Order: sequence, then C-alpha cells, then structure tokens
Amino acid sequence: MISTQDNVRVNGVAEKSALLSCPPSSSGGQLPEVWLELRRRILAFLEKEMDDEVLRNVQSQARVSIRVIEEALERYGPEQLSLSYNGGKDCLVLLVLILACLPTYTASSTRPDANTTPPTTLQSIYISCPNPFPEVEDFVASSAAHYHLDLTCSTLPMRAALESYLQEKPSIKAIFVGTRRTDPHGELLKHFDPTDKDWPQFTRINAVIDWHYTEIWTFIRSLDIPYCDLYNQGFTSLGSINNTHPNPALALDNNAQFRPAYELVDDDKERWGRYSLALQGKEDFSSKGE
Repeated sequence: MISTQDNVRVNGVAEKSALLSCPPSSSGGQLPEVWLELRRRILAFLEKEMDDEVLRNVQSQARVSIRVIEEALERYGPEQLSLSYNGGKDCLVLLVLILACLPTYTASSTRPDANTTPPTTLQSIYISCPNPFPEVEDFVASSAAHYHLDLTCSTLPMRAALESYLQEKPSIKAIFVGTRRTDPHGELLKHFDPTDKDWPQFTRINAVIDWHYTEIWTFIRSLDIPYCDLYNQGFTSLGSINNTHPNPALALDNNAQFRPAYELVDDDKERWGRYSLALQGKEDFSSKGE
C-alpha cells in the first residue's frame, strides 16, 4: 500500500509526492470532470498491490513522473507551462499524468504568486509533420477536445513553430515533452533541460524520460486510455506517411497483417517501422518516435 511518505527520485534527489496527500482544490473555477476521473483512476492504480513485476515498475515510473510534474507546477505554475502534444503514445501517457496532477495544484502550491483559481485548460502545441496520417490528425483533435487542451496547431518546421508559439504566448517558460531515453538524442537528457542556444529558449520537461516501451503500453492499457487506432494496425512509432510503416517485428501472414503495437517487447525495435521508401528499408531517425 502506498503512503504519503513514499519517496521518489527527481534527477537523483529523493522527494515526496504531493499527489497522494493533497485533496482537490475547492477554490473557484470548475475543474473538468475528466481530469478528476483520471486522478481517481491513477490513484487507484498506484495504491493497488501488484503481483506482476512490470506493473510494479510502471507504478514506480508513474510516481517519479508525477513528482517531476508537481515540481514543474511548483516552479512555473500552469500559466507558464505547455505540453508538446502529437497524439503519440508517449505524450499521451505524459498528458494523462499532468491532468491528474492539476486538481491538486492550488492546494499544494507554496509559490507566493500562485493563482488560487484552478486551471480549466492545459496549454499545448501540436507541431504536425509533413504529410501526417489522417488518423493522427483526427485523434489529436478529438483527444484535445476530450481532455480540455488549449491547443495551438502549427505546420511550420519545429524550430519556426516554437519561435512563433513563444512569441504568441510569451508567458510560457517550460514545455513538457514526451521524449524517452531510447529516442534519438534522448540518452543524456535530465528531467529538466534548457534548450540548446540556437533554439527558442525554454526549459524542456522530460517527465517520462526513463519509461520503457512496454511500461508505456502497460500504463495505457491498465488505465484503459483511448489511443490512436494506427497502433492497433502494427505501427509502433508514428511520423509522416512518407516514413512510417507497420513494424516488421509484428508482421503476420507474410507481412499482410500485423499484431498490435502493445505486443512488441523490445525497446530497440520500436522504430523499425520508421524509414523512408526512398531509403529502401533503411531507418530514418530524423524525427522522434511516438
């Protein structure tokens, strides 16, 4: 059984999680019911005694991510935070965890300038890739509405999109991203990392950085979180139509059919479906796997 004294580590420092000990704020505003329901479900998941090692690992990963999110809320407050959201499995887990933390924010914050009114939307940005899948576009739109995201959409290249976004919303100082350790350029990242000097300046918050592929899917399926249907068709990492295909590691019937994404168990094979037709089967690591 989890107590309010359970310690987790943020960048190697032991911290106590506030999620389990703080009641939802009752001051002003109207929290979306879907956020409260997510919080109840995640609390129930974390409190359950698990016999399965993978489920116990997922509980541990969730506790660490929750503490990172709570620290971000304490540092910046919702008004200075945004989420980079593209409908992929990793940022979907991140989104759900953020929303579960928001109902406790005003009750637990020690910031002297903290807004006492609970947030009712989460600032977010969707930077679409060239030639995106219609299924991804549809899922981003429907999930943004369902989860009450204040979503800005951009078709610009990533750097230009972020520059434009920060110009339009100068209050934003940090952005949650769904990067994991096994993603390209993810191996050295910490929970809180500033952008490189030649990029728009903000703090990247990598709250799910140490999650493994199977842990992402175990969390999604354990909490019955809706996800993009492409994952049921064997896609394990979503990008452009030009460079994304069902994962050959999941192929059935001579590549005519594919098992669902959650049946893959090897992190190293997650991006096997990401390649350009022009490269004749060679992997293209130009964009982050989702």
